[in-house]
Amino acid sequence: MTAHGTGLLSKSRYLAGLQCPRYLWVTANEPERIPEPDAETQSLFDQGHEVGNLAKGLFPGGIDIPSDDFAANLQRSQALLSARRPLFEAAFMSGGKYARLDILQPAGEHAWNIIEVKSSTSVKDVHYPDVAFQRHCCEQAGLTIERCYLAYVNGRFVRHGDIAPGEFFALADITAEVRDIGSSVASRAEEMLSVMAAPACPEVAIGPQCSEPYDCPLKGECWAFLPGDSVFTLYRIGRQAHALLERGIASIAQLSAGSPLTREQRIQRDCVTRGSHHVEPMALRSFLRRLTYPVHYLDFETVGTAIPLFDGIRPYQQAPFMFTLETVRRPGEPGERRAFLAEGRADPRPTLARALQAAIGAEGSVVAYNAPFEVRVLRDLAMAFPELQPWTEAVCARMVDLLLPFRGFNYYHPAQQGSASLKSVLPALTGQGYEGLAIADGNAAGLAYLSTLSDMPEAEARQIRANLIEYCGLDTAGMVRIVQKLEELSKTA
Repeated sequence: MTAHGTGLLSKSRYLAGLQCPRYLWVTANEPERIPEPDAETQSLFDQGHEVGNLAKGLFPGGIDIPSDDFAANLQRSQALLSARRPLFEAAFMSGGKYARLDILQPAGEHAWNIIEVKSSTSVKDVHYPDVAFQRHCCEQAGLTIERCYLAYVNGRFVRHGDIAPGEFFALADITAEVRDIGSSVASRAEEMLSVMAAPACPEVAIGPQCSEPYDCPLKGECWAFLPGDSVFTLYRIGRQAHALLERGIASIAQLSAGSPLTREQRIQRDCVTRGSHHVEPMALRSFLRRLTYPVHYLDFETVGTAIPLFDGIRPYQQAPFMFTLETVRRPGEPGERRAFLAEGRADPRPTLARALQAAIGAEGSVVAYNAPFEVRVLRDLAMAFPELQPWTEAVCARMVDLLLPFRGFNYYHPAQQGSASLKSVLPALTGQGYEGLAIADGNAAGLAYLSTLSDMPEAEARQIRANLIEYCGLDTAGMVRIVQKLEELSKTA
């Protein structure tokens, strides 16, 4: 028996109801419509569980209550209240509402404190209704709640050996904020119980709630009616897209010439209506003149986890485990590729830095797509290994950002759908994309690398490594092709 299977209003359903009644109804009545989390989302969930387990170390002597058996968890939680010890995963139910708490801490002789654990590095507004619902459920079940706290990740923490929970976490007293919204919980909960019990799914127009505070899992279903050139793909349109849709304008092609658009949005509209690309040859020539040969095309693959993997790493800091470097000696020549992919479970950064030093020449431009990311990786390496600083600064000084002509709309193709990312530009400009690759984006690359750190058959690990090299190599080879294409376009009238 599970909490969701009973039709109870759980904490997750309460938060879903705050976001959208349609989402709430589907979670209660047709959960099969909700897509399974993708690998990236599942990884975030898994990291959240790891952070939650680490937080238990803040309260020595606490009691773990098994959460896999719903009824047994409720019974055990009630029975252990008299022990007056910290309880992990305690659950309480009353009036059709149910909440399971990360940590319930004794306060004085009879009261309790709620400690909600989050893997974020700050307190966010969305956390207050989360804890307010827990407090409501506890008080309805007869508990006295004295204080409410949020245990979140200390973003300044740097790992050095074993992790001390008291250093890894920051603790914020959010009692006042929870109390301020607590009076509305009961009425909102009753409204949500009515929504869940309704025979039909409520009709809700798409709106900002589809992405706030999180992307709704039903977004793909609810937004399926939009055309491919939806106004939501307009560059930096934000919430204004919803206002356009309310006026009956769903497609960029429907926008009139007099519509109040930015320069970039006008270019985008004109490309859609003409069905052709936009080119500014003079601007492209100006950009290309910044390149000094030999040109080194650089791409890092990184991984950043809530609980740092290696010493000298902060939570979520992106640690490089791989690079590809494509060096083009003269315009029009093919690139010479070098690659590094970390092996084993040791910190990959020292070996990677040495390999990059050996591979990259001391002269010529270093090209990256969205170069501030590569610059940050290099400077983080210098922070961890100060002897690298002269070299990293010299490389950073040579950096040229290939994103610039696309972010500036010096070139735009309607197939980009308002995006200047490499994943959008490469196929639009060159006709070659990432389809068919086992690994097709940076997040997937990081997860693939993490998987090789676990115990797996050697043949499987070799295949993952081959997939990583293929993906990362396409990023740098793609940049070479993009520059070649820009050189052709820069010569047009």
